[in-house]
Amino acid sequence: MSATALEGGFKNPPHDSARAFRALMNAMARPGTTHEVAGALPPAPMSIAAGVLLLTLCDGDTGIYLTPEFDTEEIRTWISFHIGAPFVAPMKADFAVGRWDELAPIDRFAIGDAEYPDRSTTLVIEGQGAEDVTLKGPGIKDTQAFALPEVAPFQNNRALFPLGRDFYFTQGAEFAALPRSTEITACM
Repeated sequence: MSATALEGGFKNPPHDSARAFRALMNAMARPGTTHEVAGALPPAPMSIAAGVLLLTLCDGDTGIYLTPEFDTEEIRTWISFHIGAPFVAPMKADFAVGRWDELAPIDRFAIGDAEYPDRSTTLVIEGQGAEDVTLKGPGIKDTQAFALPEVAPFQNNRALFPLGRDFYFTQGAEFAALPRSTEITACM
């Protein structure tokens, strides 16, 4: 085991994870708003925000899928040491981490079912979007401007509601959330 795998986790796990959990839930409650977290330093190319998210929301029973860019020995070892989560195929993933171009198409990830809509995959998308959109729905007073890597896959995901996937967009220490309940309109 690499010595770097032992580093980069929460220094004060109860305090750090509680603070991160609150930030992650606030982001889901306010889609498209930017939040900042600290406390983790995962191996590159994984961002601080993605590392904090995994440390906070995942455990030894949480299946994680890593796209090829993120499926490195260093990241696998870091996740194994700090979380103990198994690595799984896309359809079995509770969480999937990577850049949009490697995560797409998203229809290979679980959407839940009528009895258990929560048994869907949460996608952690590293990097910023390029297409400006307007968000509406629960947690948004009027509208919220946001940028997505593409528009149609997210609109199609919304059409599945109450099934569908939830998303976190991470870059550096910042992140935003996009729950499946959010309506998305392309800007003209």
